[in-house]
Amino acid sequence: MIKLLECNTKKIRVLGILFLLNFAAVMAQKPIIQTKYTADPAPMVHNDTIFLYTSHDEDDAKGFKMLNWLLYTSTDMVNWTEHGVVASLKDFSWARQDNGAWAVQCIERNGKFYLYCPMHGGGIGVLVSDSPYGPFKDPLGKRLVYSDHNIWDDIDPSPFIDDDGQVYLYWGNPHLYYVKLNEDMISTSGKVVKVDSKPKNYQEGPWVWKRNNHYYLSYASTCCPEGIGYAMSNTPTGPWEYKGMIVDASEKTRGNHPGIIDYKGKSYVFGHSYDLIKSETSTFYERRSVDADRIIYNEDGTIQNHSYFTNEGPEQIETVNPFRRIEAETMACSKGVKTDKSEDKGVYVTQIHNGDFIQVRGVDFAKGAKKIEIIAASLNEGKVEVRLDNEVGEIIGTLKIENTGGWQNWKTVQTKVKKVDGVHDLFFIFKGGQGELFNFDAWKFSK
Repeated sequence: MIKLLECNTKKIRVLGILFLLNFAAVMAQKPIIQTKYTADPAPMVHNDTIFLYTSHDEDDAKGFKMLNWLLYTSTDMVNWTEHGVVASLKDFSWARQDNGAWAVQCIERNGKFYLYCPMHGGGIGVLVSDSPYGPFKDPLGKRLVYSDHNIWDDIDPSPFIDDDGQVYLYWGNPHLYYVKLNEDMISTSGKVVKVDSKPKNYQEGPWVWKRNNHYYLSYASTCCPEGIGYAMSNTPTGPWEYKGMIVDASEKTRGNHPGIIDYKGKSYVFGHSYDLIKSETSTFYERRSVDADRIIYNEDGTIQNHSYFTNEGPEQIETVNPFRRIEAETMACSKGVKTDKSEDKGVYVTQIHNGDFIQVRGVDFAKGAKKIEIIAASLNEGKVEVRLDNEVGEIIGTLKIENTGGWQNWKTVQTKVKKVDGVHDLFFIFKGGQGELFNFDAWKFSK
C-alpha cells in the first residue's frame, strides 16, 4: 500500500511538472504565426488595424523556396487573422516564377496601396491596389529600379514618405541604396544613390522611419547570425550614425529582418527567427517564423536593447468580442493545424487532427455567454472541446462534428455552454480518431 501511494505520488508530481511545462509552452507567444512559415515582416498601420505582410517559406523548403507573399491583420497585437496569399511571383509577367519572392513592404498614398517586391536577381517591381487586402496588379510590366553595381544586391525594398511628401525607396545587400520616387509612386526621380555612411554591421533589410525629428534606419546586421541594428540621422539620406542593436545577434536569431511601427501609443519591432522549425526538428531548414515585441525609446531618441524576443511577446491591447463572428484563422497560438483558402469561404483552418488546438487570447464574455456555434465541414467525425484559460482548462462545452457530406460542405453546429463571464483565454481542443477530422471556418457565442 505504501509503495502504491509512493508510485501515485510520483505520477502526480510528474503529471504536475508536465502540465506546468505544457502550460508554459502554450503561454509563450513567439513566434506569432504557427500555421505557416513566415519571414521578413512588413507591418503597416491603416484604419486602426495592423496589416502584416510577410514572405512565405514553403513547408517543404530546405533552402530558400519562396513563391508568394501573405497577409495577416490584428487590432490587439496578439491574435492574428490570416488572409492568405496577397500577391505572388505570378503577378509579374516579366519575372522568373520558380523562386525568389523575398522581403516586401507595403505603403499607402492617396488612397492606393503600393507593394514593393524584389525579384531576386531581377531588380525590384511594384504592385498597386485600391485595398490593403488586394488584389494587387503590376502597373509597369517591368522592374521599377535596379542598381548598376550588382543586380543581386536588389533585395528588401523599403519605402518611406517624408513630412514634405518626398518618397524614398531604400534596399540592398550588402550595400545600401536609395532612390527618390515621384508622387505617382511607380516612377523614379534622379539616380540611384549608394549610401557610403551605412553602419559597418549593415547586411540587408533596411527599414526607415521618422520619430520626433529623428530619422531611423534599422536593418539586419552582418550575417551570420543576424540581429537587428539601427542608426540615426538628421536627414532621410544620412549620414547615418550607428546607435546599437534593437535585437542582439545570437545563435538564436541566425537570420533577421526588421519592421518597426507605432500603434495605439506604443512602438513595436517585428523580426523573424527559426524557433518554430527548431521545435519540430534539429535539422536546419530555411523555414522561418515572424516574432514581435514592444520597443522603448529613451529620452534622447535612442532605443532600448533586447537580447532576444521575449517569450511572452507584446501585451494584448484590446479584448476579443466573442458575440460577433470570429474567423477560425484568428488565433494567438496553435498546434498542428494549417490553413487553406477557397473561393466561397476564404481562409479556413484545416489539417485538424486529434490533440491539435487553437488558442484565442483575451476573450471578453462580459456578463455571460450561454451558447456557441461553429461552422465546420467534414467527411469524418470528431468533436471540439471548448476550454477556458489553458489547454487542459475547464470544459464549458463540447461540439460534435458529424460527416457533413464533403470537405467544403459547410454546416453550422451549436451547443449550450456553461455560463461564463469575464475575460478568458479560449481554447478549441480537437478530438477524434485517426486521420484528418474536419475543416473549421468560424465561431460565435451568444448571450
